[in-house]
This record gives sequence, structure tokens and C-alpha cells, in this order.
Amino acid sequence: MKRTFPVIIILISLSLLGLLLLQASWLNNLIKVREGQLNNKLSSNGLLVATDLYKRVYGGQMLRPRKSSMGEFNADFHLHVIKPLTIGEKFSVEEVRAKLQKEFLTDEWHHLEFEFAIFSSATEIEMLTSGYEKASLDTSVNKIFVIPILPDEFITLDDMASYEQLIVLIPNYKKQVWASLEWVIIGAGIFMLIIIAAFYVTVRSLLNQKKLSEIKSDFINNMTHEFKTPLATISLAVDALKNEKVLSNPEKLEYFRGIIKEENIRMNKHVETILQAALMDRQELKLNLSKVHLHEMLGHVIENYQLQLQSKNGFVQTMFNAKNDLISVDEVHFSNLLSNLIDNAIKYSNDSILIKISTHSTTKLLVIRIEDNGIGMSKETVKRIFEKFYRAHTGNLHNVKGFGLGMSYVKTVIDAHKGKIRVDSTLGKGSTFTIEIPLMPQADSGK
Repeated sequence: MKRTFPVIIILISLSLLGLLLLQASWLNNLIKVREGQLNNKLSSNGLLVATDLYKRVYGGQMLRPRKSSMGEFNADFHLHVIKPLTIGEKFSVEEVRAKLQKEFLTDEWHHLEFEFAIFSSATEIEMLTSGYEKASLDTSVNKIFVIPILPDEFITLDDMASYEQLIVLIPNYKKQVWASLEWVIIGAGIFMLIIIAAFYVTVRSLLNQKKLSEIKSDFINNMTHEFKTPLATISLAVDALKNEKVLSNPEKLEYFRGIIKEENIRMNKHVETILQAALMDRQELKLNLSKVHLHEMLGHVIENYQLQLQSKNGFVQTMFNAKNDLISVDEVHFSNLLSNLIDNAIKYSNDSILIKISTHSTTKLLVIRIEDNGIGMSKETVKRIFEKFYRAHTGNLHNVKGFGLGMSYVKTVIDAHKGKIRVDSTLGKGSTFTIEIPLMPQADSGK
């Protein structure tokens, strides 16, 4: 796992990078194709409009004979071509706009914005839209298409100069091209986000698996050590009981029997701890709720640790300030919870232990505060202290044993009682655990 994990991360990262590069290349090509489509559309469809305008204005020129002063035609019967109207005189700006919109605004380009103008053969302005003049000043962002207004029949390039021109201007050309691909880009973006999320979940799962593998190894090592020690002690005690001198001495016989009994109880506690962890995994922690006075429970728990405190020259200072200490809890589990916290305060400390336990109550909550002057915890440990199997580094305290299940059990019991627990700690100065548990309603407390 140690060797393959970095390889997997590198391969996944390269795959993601490759997909991003392919997506960028595809999008770049798509933009170019889209620009080509728009250019063709404006050129071809604009030419259709220009041809239609030419036919409507110049397609039927009228011939009128010149009359004499007597109202008769001259003898030479000269014909004079009546000068036709220009496009600017024949059509209004809105009429020409309507023709262009009909050709330009299709399903793919229904939001296309454009300005236009018509210039005569003498480059005089015949008509223009209100925004054309301002937009024509910025050719870096806006794009101009020049479409000659010509008849259908073939003409030379020299003849083109004598015809009018339709100028179509597309404001924010690039932006409008991108806007036409809005849903395509959004879809591609969502697709890439899904892939990135999938890769993230995969990497996170791999990290969790790696972490679980390390935790499993630590747990097996701890469990082996915790069971090996009492088994070795029991084995030695059993061997001692076979000795004739021990058998003939009632005091020594009772001493070794006591050792076997104590180590057996110790192993049973380890088994119970592991079974409790299995129950918590299956969420089968069942509570047998009863009314309990917390101060009385705390007194019993503290009493059980007097010998350990004396061995470390420590004591517990109590400040029971809660006016109402009646709570509805599972007496066994809640007592174990308090024991775990006090036991940790003793284990993770040097000599001269001082543990301060205080309580106070609000209208709805009973607050328990357990403060010690032990070795404290780092910020990383505070974040992870309630994780199953997690054990903090204890520095020079090599005598601290366990499976890393105690604080996970504490959090599970607190959650089951609909309470809260908060940890504050400073490395080298000690830790403080604050528990909030719902109080019994006043109406029920007197029952």
C-alpha cells in the first residue's frame, strides 16, 4: 500500500490533467468552428438581404419620354431614365432591421445583437442604426462585415465600386460567440466537476483505507500487548502454584490466586471494551434510562480512583455548584463515560495531579467541567480525539496503554443522551472537557 498509493495518486492526477487539457483543446476548436459558422451565416444571409434590397429598389427602372411644349413627343423621341429612389429613401431603418433579423436570428443565434449601416456608392451614409457609429469606433472587440448590394448577374470588381454597401457590425463579437455556447460550456463544466469530484472521492477513500490499515495494525499491536501481559502473568502464577513450597504456604497460595483473578478481570475488561466498540459500530447501544443525581454518581466514580491518585500524589477538587443535578441517563454507560474522562486525566499526566471537577445548571442543561493539569494535547489531537482507535502521542509517557476506544465511546454515549461535549487543551498545560446534558423537567424531578 505504501508503494502503490503514490503511484495511484500520480496516475489519477495525470489523468485529470489530461482530461482538462483535452477539454480546453476541444473548447478552443469549438469556438473556432462557431466563429466560422457565424461568419458564413452573416456573409451568406447578409448577401441574400442585400440582393433582395437591390431587386426591390432597382429591379424595375421606369423609362419616361420627354414631351414638347405642345404636349407632343419630340421628333428624336429621346428617352430619359427617371432616377430611381435609393435604398435609404425606399426603406426605413426598422424595415431593413426586420429583414436582417429574419435571416440572422435563428435557433442557434436567437440572442445575436448587431448594428448596421448602408453607404451609397459615393460613401455617403444612407441609413444607420442608433448604436452603429459608437460601436464602429472599437474594432478590437466589435467585428464588421461589408456586404455589397449587387444584382444577381455577374459584374466585375471595377463595377462593384459603383454599388451601395451594407455594413453589418457585431458588438462584442467574441462574447456573443461564447454566449451561443453557454449551455455547452456549462454542461462541459459540470461534467468536469463531476469527474474531479469522483477523483476526489477516490483519493479520499484511498487515504481513509490507508488510515484504516494503519489503525488496524496499531489496534492489533495494542490488543496483542494488552492480552499478552495478563496471559504471561497468569502463566507464571499457574507455574508458581505447582511449586510445593507455594502449595504448603497458604499466604503465597492466596497471593497467586489473587493475581490470576485480577488478570482475568483485566482481560474481561478488554473483551468488554472490544465488544462495546462492535456494538457502537452496529449502532446497537441501548440505553436503560433512569433518574440519577449526578453529584452522587461523580462521588462514587472519584472514590474508585483514590488509590491511583495517591500513587501519583494527586487529588480531585470538586465544586458542585449545580442547584439541580437530576438527569435521565443510563447509569452504567454514563458512569463509564465519567470514569473514562477521569482515568485519562490520571494516565496522561505526570506526578502531582490536580483534577478540578465542577458543575453548574441552566434552565435546561446540566454542565459538567473536568479540568486537569496533565500533558495536554496538540490541535491535531483535539480534532481527532473522538475518532475510533485514535491514540495521541504521549511523548515520554510510555506506560499509557489502551485500544484508543475510550474517547470514541465517550462521544457515542454523549450523543445517545442527546448531549454535547467540548474539548479545550493546551500542550503542556492540561485539558478541559465540558459536557452538557439535558436536565430532567422540574415537574418530573419531584416525582
